[in-house]
Amino acid sequence: MSDAKDQADQEIAFCASILAKSASNVLLETLRDAPDVKAWSHYPEGDVFDPASGAQWYYHCHSPSNDAEEHGHFHCFVRPQGTDGPVHHLAAIGVDPYGKLHRIFTVNHWVVGDDWLDAEATIPLLQQFDVQMARPSYLVNRWLTAVFVRYEAEITELIRERDRVIAAYGEGDLTQNRSDRTLEVTAQFRP
Repeated sequence: MSDAKDQADQEIAFCASILAKSASNVLLETLRDAPDVKAWSHYPEGDVFDPASGAQWYYHCHSPSNDAEEHGHFHCFVRPQGTDGPVHHLAAIGVDPYGKLHRIFTVNHWVVGDDWLDAEATIPLLQQFDVQMARPSYLVNRWLTAVFVRYEAEITELIRERDRVIAAYGEGDLTQNRSDRTLEVTAQFRP
């Protein structure tokens, strides 16, 4: 596991280094073709989907942001059965205005409206998040993939904590708790 983490650290640094040579970063690269940036819009439009792995992501920001340090975040999913199959949210990767990793977090079900899986069914999907696509940016795709490898243990715990927090929240049953809009972020980790 330590070798995989070390390689992922190197991959994260490599992607950031190559982008920096071009006066860019993962945030600027993600938004490169956007004529303007609007809160809640998905970037790139239509999301990124790798048909080989089923990995999917989009970037968006909120206005106003709940976190002055975070510009926005990448919502990351897996569609194990392809584009027509169920979609499962894994985690969100927040970045600061300079494209640096700010936090990793999980959200309540209502936030993304995915096909819900409990933690123990979601965790095995983490290894499927592998985006090997040239567009919209090979380096952003590789950076996101490396973040999932580097922080797999932490993301695993975030997903378990997501389920614990939702189960203990409010006075409703699990279905009501997953729909409760007063609970958005369920767990987070700051590297």
